Amino acid sequence: MTRTLAHAPREAALRAFVHTLAAARIGDTFNQYRETGGDDRGADAPVVRRSNLLHHLLQRIDAPVVLVAEAAGWRGARYSGLCLYCERQIDESSTPQRRTSTHPRGWLEPSATVVQSAIAPWAGSVLLWNAVPTHPRRDSIDNSNRTPTRSELTEGAQWLFRLLAIIEPQHVAAIGRSAARVLGPDVGAVRHPSHGGAVATYEGVRRLLGGWLGPAA
Repeated sequence: MTRTLAHAPREAALRAFVHTLAAARIGDTFNQYRETGGDDRGADAPVVRRSNLLHHLLQRIDAPVVLVAEAAGWRGARYSGLCLYCERQIDESSTPQRRTSTHPRGWLEPSATVVQSAIAPWAGSVLLWNAVPTHPRRDSIDNSNRTPTRSELTEGAQWLFRLLAIIEPQHVAAIGRSAARVLGPDVGAVRHPSHGGAVATYEGVRRLLGGWLGPAA
C-alpha cells in the first residue's frame, strides 16, 4: 500500500489504539494482547499478537468496508490476534505476521475459513473486527468460548467506534446477532457462520461486498 502524508496521523492513531487496547479490561474477558497462557508458545506471545494486529490494521487503513463479528474465539483471534483469521491462515514465509501457539500447524477456526473464503476477492478492501475484541472464556478455561455479556458488548463497542472513527469506512455491516445489536437496526447484517450458518454467511457476505465493491474478479 502506498503511504501518503495524510496517513501519518491515522497511522499514529492506530498505533495508539493497539497500545491502549492491550491495557484494556473488558468485563471478564481474556485480553490476548496483554495476557498469556493456554497454548501460548512463550511469554512474548501477546507482543506478537499486537504486532499482527497493527500490521493488519495498517494494511487496511483505507479499507472501504468494515465487517463486525461477535468476539475473539479461541481458535482464531485468541492466538492470531486477528478477527476471523486463524493461525492456520498465517503464512509466515510471506508476511511479518506470526503464530503464537504451540500447535504445530497453528489452530484452525472454521468460522474464519468461511469468512476468509467469502471476502477473498476483495480481501484488501475489507477490515474485520470483533464487537468484543478480547476473548470471552467459559469459567476461565483457556481453550473455550462463551457468548459475551451485555456489559462486555457495551464496553467492546467503545473500541469498535473508536476504530471506525480512524478508518472512516464507506460501508459497515454485522456478522451475527450480537454485532448487529451493537451496530443498531440501520446497519446491514448477515448470519454468523457458527452453528450451521456457513452457507448463509458466505452468500450474505459475497452479496454485500459484490454490491458495494463490484463483482468478484
